[in-house]
Amino acid sequence: MEFIKVDDGDYYNEPVSPTGQCLNTSVLSMSVLGVLESEVPIDESKIMSFLQDVFLHINPRFCSIMVDVDGEKQWKKVEVKLTDHVHVPIFPSGVLSPESYDLYLGDYISKVVLEKYPEDKPLWEVHIVKYPTSTAAGNLIFKLHHALGDGYSFMSALLSCLQRADDPSRPLTFPSRRGSERKGRDVYYKSALRWVSQNLASAFYAVKDLGWNAFVEDDRTPIRSGNSGVEFLPMDISSLIFSLDEIKLIKNKLNVTINDVICGIVFFATRLYMQEMINNNQKSSSAASCRALVLVNTRITHGDYKPVKQMIGPNSEMPWGNRIAFMPISMPKLTEILNPLDFVFEAQKRIKRKRSSFSVSFYNKLFEIVSKLRGHEAASRYMHNRLMKSSLMISNMIAPVEKAALADHPIKGVYFMVLGIPQDIIITIVSYMGDLRISFGTQKDFIDPQKFKSCLKNAFEMILEVTDKIPIETKASL
Repeated sequence: MEFIKVDDGDYYNEPVSPTGQCLNTSVLSMSVLGVLESEVPIDESKIMSFLQDVFLHINPRFCSIMVDVDGEKQWKKVEVKLTDHVHVPIFPSGVLSPESYDLYLGDYISKVVLEKYPEDKPLWEVHIVKYPTSTAAGNLIFKLHHALGDGYSFMSALLSCLQRADDPSRPLTFPSRRGSERKGRDVYYKSALRWVSQNLASAFYAVKDLGWNAFVEDDRTPIRSGNSGVEFLPMDISSLIFSLDEIKLIKNKLNVTINDVICGIVFFATRLYMQEMINNNQKSSSAASCRALVLVNTRITHGDYKPVKQMIGPNSEMPWGNRIAFMPISMPKLTEILNPLDFVFEAQKRIKRKRSSFSVSFYNKLFEIVSKLRGHEAASRYMHNRLMKSSLMISNMIAPVEKAALADHPIKGVYFMVLGIPQDIIITIVSYMGDLRISFGTQKDFIDPQKFKSCLKNAFEMILEVTDKIPIETKASL
């Protein structure tokens, strides 16, 4: 990525992308918070050397600020002082238990979530938490503005810095993202009649989705207050870890994808939580209208990450930046479900329909038109409106199968959260070292994170229990 010299002697690179500009306005400002749980106490000097010698050189945007040039946003390269971006919090000292530091860490992260970036400095920060918690000897917290790139870009950047903890000379590997093999008539989609039928259906659902998302908003429920400005309220971040092998067992027995299983669990858990909390003041949640916006990567990938040098090069097939779209999925209602597995099958059916329709590409084109005709603030309002009218967002990433190390710090666990979303609950999923970690950011004093965690656990166990009764040799019919 070359910097372009302009008349005032400063250096700029290519203009900020339309999506990047939309994600950093007075209407919408989104970030990604990533947490690396260290297996050993954190050596601050090693982390500072890593940031200076490696991190700052990954991408020029980490050394640039967003400025206005003749009405267009550009990235301007500036001098970076690490002390402006790195924070080392001080918690109460003394003989405190790891569980006590769990609380301090949670409160600290809640504070970090709400803090704004200085306008005259690059849009990132790192927090080095040296205190031991119940899950780690220390925590590294990266907060990166979404205008810098999307999750795929950030994960590629992270992977360029990681090594295998057991053998740095060997490459890190990733779990397969291919779905179960499907046989039968689904293979024979090449006939002209089927092609016409599919495209007519895709067009129909695209128009239907346009009307639904443009004019209808989800009901107010125990997971959706419907209040404006919820993105500026304090957030609790919690997580729950499942065995990836058990998730794969469900996937294989039901002949679905891992994403189908995850969404089925999340949808089921959300409905269980809504039903448990119904006695407060909301109307019946069993039939309430709720949609999840599933964040999808619009690059054509097969689950692999590309080296950063390839991503920022000219004409890259997997370019750095924001190549994302929101895929709206209506959550099955309890009145439509006969047994827990139906949540997985319904998730599969609805995700498959949305992926095969024109909805995602249509919304991307509509976003581009709004951005060009009415400006980035209007496009930002359009995206904010879509998010605000739905109930929750789901984002999914994959991390290495093997234990990784960053600057000689073995990473015990990893999770992330998307910030600045005008919703009361945000759900993220990441797989790492054979575990699948579901994290959820919830609005304080509105959603009970412990009760939601319990519902997630119950949903998974109920789906697994029913799946265990299916013989391995028999595939459940879809």
